Amino acid sequence: MTETGPIVVFANFLSDLAVDLDEGQILTTWAQQAPRKAWLLRPGDVFVTPVPLSREFLRYVYDLTGVPPDSVAVVEVPPAGAVPLARAVREAGLVEQVRALAGDRGAALLPTALDASAIAFARDIGIAVHPYPTVEAAEAALKMTMLLNTKTGFRETAGRLGMRLPAGRMCQRPEVEGVVRELLRYHEGVVVKPDRSAGGHGMRFVSRDELRGGANLLLDTVGGPEGLWVVEECLNVADSVSIQLEATASGTRALFSGAMRMLQGSFTGYASPLPPSCAHVAGELEEWGTALGRHLADHGYAGPFGLDGLMDMDGVAYASESNIRRTATTTPHAMVTRLTAGSAAPPPAWSVAKGWTGSPMDFEGALARLRASRLAFDPGRGEGVVLYADAPPDGRSWRYAVIAGSAGDVEEQEAALAEVLEFEEG
Repeated sequence: MTETGPIVVFANFLSDLAVDLDEGQILTTWAQQAPRKAWLLRPGDVFVTPVPLSREFLRYVYDLTGVPPDSVAVVEVPPAGAVPLARAVREAGLVEQVRALAGDRGAALLPTALDASAIAFARDIGIAVHPYPTVEAAEAALKMTMLLNTKTGFRETAGRLGMRLPAGRMCQRPEVEGVVRELLRYHEGVVVKPDRSAGGHGMRFVSRDELRGGANLLLDTVGGPEGLWVVEECLNVADSVSIQLEATASGTRALFSGAMRMLQGSFTGYASPLPPSCAHVAGELEEWGTALGRHLADHGYAGPFGLDGLMDMDGVAYASESNIRRTATTTPHAMVTRLTAGSAAPPPAWSVAKGWTGSPMDFEGALARLRASRLAFDPGRGEGVVLYADAPPDGRSWRYAVIAGSAGDVEEQEAALAEVLEFEEG
């Protein structure tokens, strides 16, 4: 972010942008990642968060970013169930506090998800929505933003833009089983995806064997009785890849790319840059992403977005979905860039992932182990491990980032981290 005015960082993980609000439990779980947005804070900024942040974590962030603690404001919003963050702020009586903190200094709202409730909240407190010049400009982009965060909207648009896609069909829920059976006549397996889903939520992998003998196909309740679904050929995947880009008035630029760590279609981590085995698809990913960025800009969208893909065992890339929002890697990448800005070395390699400790520990305890083993991020060296999302509620499921000079060094530090924090295998 290059703006001089203050930013109201609005961690609205509870949003209907990618998943229906009926999926309350998964949205509440995702909201536990809100503390990572603290890495975006600059002097004068305001952070509106749906989960509390520990004093130890905030002190850790401020120490590494050089932000004076008394120069930012953190507004912790009490739990209000599976409702948009803007509504939770209103129900807690915090609207006037946020308005006063934003002041008349040319502030802009930076939402995790550009949705209708965030736009209405910005209008209520009298500020713009980053990076749009006006609230009206942000509102004009909402229709395309909502469409391309769906599986059907992406598949239709990507096809028109010339992206290579897995063989598949779009259909409503009552038609899914018939479409699955039809595609299984030509493919060994298929993947079934609800239209509005993120992080693999509601996804099913179905093989021919599963539907033999008259067995019925059981689907997640996501999307309701008439919701849209996509049924696609299940590729023999060698790697899951993604490119993150930014659409601006002057054009689309690629920010970074990498390989996603996946488990049964669910995102579990990320490593950047692309490994050598995937490097040959970088140009095609950027070409597809740039075309998508032009399409988004033509429909008023500005800001970050991601394009995910699959690379099969023959090294051929296929586009799989778009995420028109700040993704699970947008803020970590901004953090990595910020923490290594003073380094004269080439851009670092980095990864984000999650590990489970055998027994619970608090933030200070985990950080003390990293420091004692010299694994903690060292600004002087520009590398090390960052506990970028505060202590988890269970004290065991720790999110971390590793920053180093090469992918090999990242792997070594991850292995050392697993020993130091005594991560359980599996």
